[in-house]
Amino acid sequence: MRKLVAIAGIVMAGAVSAQDVPCGGSFAQFKADMAAEAVAGGHDPDLTRRFFDGIQHSPSVLKADRRQGIFQDPFITFSRKLISQSRLDKGRQMGRSYASVFDRIQSEYGIAPGVLLAFWAFETDYGSFQGDFNTANALVTLAHDCRRPEIFRPQVFSALSLYGQGDFDPDTTTGAWAGEIGMVQMLPKDILENGVDGDGDGRVTLKTSPADALLSGAKMLSHLGWRPGEPWLQEVQLPDGFDWSKAGLQTTHTVAEWEQMGVRARQGVLDDGRLASSILLPQGRGGPSFLAYPNFSVYFEWNQSFTYVLTAAYFGTRLEGAPVYDAGNPAQGLSGDQMKALQTKLQSMGYDVGKIDGILGAGTRAAVRDVQVKLGLPADAWPTADLLNRL
Repeated sequence: MRKLVAIAGIVMAGAVSAQDVPCGGSFAQFKADMAAEAVAGGHDPDLTRRFFDGIQHSPSVLKADRRQGIFQDPFITFSRKLISQSRLDKGRQMGRSYASVFDRIQSEYGIAPGVLLAFWAFETDYGSFQGDFNTANALVTLAHDCRRPEIFRPQVFSALSLYGQGDFDPDTTTGAWAGEIGMVQMLPKDILENGVDGDGDGRVTLKTSPADALLSGAKMLSHLGWRPGEPWLQEVQLPDGFDWSKAGLQTTHTVAEWEQMGVRARQGVLDDGRLASSILLPQGRGGPSFLAYPNFSVYFEWNQSFTYVLTAAYFGTRLEGAPVYDAGNPAQGLSGDQMKALQTKLQSMGYDVGKIDGILGAGTRAAVRDVQVKLGLPADAWPTADLLNRL
């Protein structure tokens, strides 16, 4: 459940391209080459040597990177696992305890408290567990690994910059397996660009200062494109005869246009009729339905999993007073193995479903919707055993 913002380019102005150091090979040589690149980019040689000297390769980080996690769970199952009553109660308590911080966030960034509270809850359970992986080891190990080094090499140099500022210790700084640090789990480059001294002590300490962590998270969301004062998600009711093929992030209409089609808020009223929005059916036409506003897309800059993103966005609305969603009665979904079989079949039919991983991602949903249309089935992008059997 960790965010992983894909960042191209390194943070230091005028630095040598991170692609100049090849991935793989001897880890010791890789460290030496990265250190040389850092010095060529303007970092102090002695400081750079001290930074890299103690860094070790971490097999446990690679193991965590290869692990599938819990994203095979459908939305209802996943969200019920993550959103407990105690987590909801704690979030409301934290909202009251740090009301002045959230007031400042709303004033400066136009972001509602529930949004940051949900991230704080899911990322570190309100700061209680922030990860115990050595951050420097994790970043250099993942930069050395050839799976996606272009993401992590820039983060190594950013961590080095933080070290030079006195805000990072390669021996003792710990966090998530992918190198995120602090209560809302931010990567080093994000900290450099968006770190905020929220408590006024002259330092940005995301591990121990809720004010620093929350304001830094808010600034990062703003940097990623959050539109101040606008909603992000709202549960809706759909009319009889709704065209299911219109659901999904690939289709947008204004709120007013959805209202003309019979879409209504489950509670209260829909927001500004001029806003572009999409209908989301995470478990097809029988399950819950939501309207996703432009700010919803910002969540994907924090995490790429649709199920996680929707759950985080929904939890934010709960913390703002929304009711428990109407789970409805969705059709039975596929098991992990069945989903892999479906993905394999769809791939053989020429669809780009990405990795055969048993996870219902955007590519698989789009392929399922297209196949449903061709078979004359309700095109709600929710795969069932019946669809798999037909294929």
